[in-house]
Amino acid sequence: MTDKRLIMTTASSRDEANTIASELVSRHLAACVNILGPISSVYRWKGEVESSEEFLLLIKSTEAQSIPIQAAIREIHSYEVPELISFTIESGSDSYLNWIAASVR
Repeated sequence: MTDKRLIMTTASSRDEANTIASELVSRHLAACVNILGPISSVYRWKGEVESSEEFLLLIKSTEAQSIPIQAAIREIHSYEVPELISFTIESGSDSYLNWIAASVR
């Protein structure tokens, strides 16, 4: 197991996804953010089934930056309750994992 994390969130538009990604990388909270989409999301919100087009962000970082990333996303994000899910990266190439560590503070 490593201290590296893959954190997921979604955004309502490509512009918002780009803003979040740029902020996280420029603040040295994330080494890399992949933006996928548009994707279709179906979810329950305030008692109703909703659907929307969103963009998925895959954020590569470290355990130490997980809480600051969550705080930054809450600060920047337009959603009342943004998706914030973190996965432990169990293993990966040493050179890539070292690059993640060197890219964040």
